[in-house]
Amino acid sequence: MDAIYIERLQTLFREQEALFNRANEPIRPDNGIFTRWKHPVVTARHVPISWRYDLDPHSNPRLMERMGINATFNAGAIQWEGKYLVMLRVEGNDRKSFFAVAESPNGVDQFRFWPYPVTMPETADPDTNVYDMRLTAHEDGWVYGLFCTERKDLSRPHDSTAAVANCGIARTRDLVHWERLPDLVSYSGQQRNVVLHPEFIDGQYGLYTRPQDGFIEVGSGGGIGWGLTESMEQARVDQEEIIDAKVYHTIKEVKNGQGPPPIKTAEGWLHLAHGVRNTAAGLRYTLYLFLTALDEPWRITHRPGGYLIAPQGAERTGDVSNVTFSNGWIRNDHDEIFIYYGSSDTRLHVATTDVDRLLDYVKNSPVDELNSAASVKQRVALIQHNESILNKLSADGILPA
Repeated sequence: MDAIYIERLQTLFREQEALFNRANEPIRPDNGIFTRWKHPVVTARHVPISWRYDLDPHSNPRLMERMGINATFNAGAIQWEGKYLVMLRVEGNDRKSFFAVAESPNGVDQFRFWPYPVTMPETADPDTNVYDMRLTAHEDGWVYGLFCTERKDLSRPHDSTAAVANCGIARTRDLVHWERLPDLVSYSGQQRNVVLHPEFIDGQYGLYTRPQDGFIEVGSGGGIGWGLTESMEQARVDQEEIIDAKVYHTIKEVKNGQGPPPIKTAEGWLHLAHGVRNTAAGLRYTLYLFLTALDEPWRITHRPGGYLIAPQGAERTGDVSNVTFSNGWIRNDHDEIFIYYGSSDTRLHVATTDVDRLLDYVKNSPVDELNSAASVKQRVALIQHNESILNKLSADGILPA
């Protein structure tokens, strides 16, 4: 066997093993709401070498990468048998996305892919592309994966960019073997970012939807919707109510959508969502939080203004710049929350927090009053509230006079 081939092979595996074993570090100081971590948790370099290279020295003596990976991002997430699992959108150099599970013992580093990507069954109308799976462990005993299925828009045969988006549905008992169910039927145009509520609502399944007129632009649609279906085996939403609409001159002026399934707490359901606004440099995606009632998970009770997480530093660069997007988070047995978010459609990161901190944030942060004068009034009130506190801290010698 050629010595150059052997050296290159050993180098590939040695460097990847070092990547797997690299310890992640929290970034301090944080904002008191959540903690970012220094390194992305999954990148294209984490994808197994055997998924990318033909390792046969006879057919690939130069050990070239035959099937390259462009990005790993926008992952659903679930805690499974004590491990932290992310269901990644893995995109090849050919632009086709597929699903694959990576597993970590602690949720912040040491992520390794399972041996094979997910083999997702097709419907009678095959998908061109699938991506952005939300995982819901439903009280009916199944784990459901809801994802975007993309197909060519046959009504525009001469436009090679024209596409149709819908909600694909599959379910599993083990995250390996998947049963494909028919796509969601709705009557509000195209659907992306559809999320299954984890509990029954009066014996029916609750769905957070995002109706839109076109593949990219929401048009007259948009906002996070809510609807019910009697069955996931023939999922159909006949009526949708917009529960969180897009709003002019906010972080969600262009469009918004539910992220992962909401987390149940004693004070309501915590929701993570993404909002999109226009800038001179293009669209900007950020993440925001809201709370809904326990008995009516479609009714918002608290809505802090502004974003929770926005792209910063290296997160701002990638295939689609200035984007943070999340469709997966995990709450562990200690009420810690791991938020998995993709940056710029390129890599996957984690931010950590806990239930108490997010409830504090969502309940006690001011709402968006929707104009500059009201925003200044809110900030002046905060400053005035703090003046007496700062004076006392100075008098007590905690802060310099």
